[in-house]
Amino acid sequence: MAERLPQNPLSFKAGETILRPSASVPPHRVYRVLSGFVRILCTDDNGDVLVLRHVAPGGYFGEESLLGARRHYHAEAVLPTRIAPVDARKLNAAEAGGLAAYLVAAIGQTHTAIKRISSQRLRNRLAAALVELAESPLAQRDSRGQVVVRVTHDELAAIIGSVRETATKAIGELVRLGLVKSGYGRLRLLNLDELRRMAVEYE
Repeated sequence: MAERLPQNPLSFKAGETILRPSASVPPHRVYRVLSGFVRILCTDDNGDVLVLRHVAPGGYFGEESLLGARRHYHAEAVLPTRIAPVDARKLNAAEAGGLAAYLVAAIGQTHTAIKRISSQRLRNRLAAALVELAESPLAQRDSRGQVVVRVTHDELAAIIGSVRETATKAIGELVRLGLVKSGYGRLRLLNLDELRRMAVEYE
């Protein structure tokens, strides 16, 4: 069965906020990413930012509307992004099943992120973040076939639950180990196999 075309897609520039925390959430409305890349993030009482998860094309966010719950996070476009508002009540069985499967996977991703922050060394959390970003729209291969990820030290700090200065030190450690090469607003991943090994290593 052909996929239905999205109705009234919305476009956002890189860095633009898509959703903000709110006590008033439209019922049954979720959002599907058509193109680009979205990060879901929250801010603590000290103003520190933590990225809860990323949403690539084909993924959904806004699931709090299905429960009538308050939204506690921001959704932000990382790249130029197009999304489609979706009324969950109008999905057919296959589409509803796909939405449910995606949200279960998203909960698992969030649980893994929290587990890493609570039990992994910083450099291992950083390795895990880079492995995941290597499979995202932020990554591309250069002329030598190496993966280059477009990400700043501030963005990595938010992903691994740290601050910029500490994240920069962890990046420096991976550089000294010969696993990455740091450039302006990007990191070249020199040894993905070793980064994958570090990503699953716990204290």
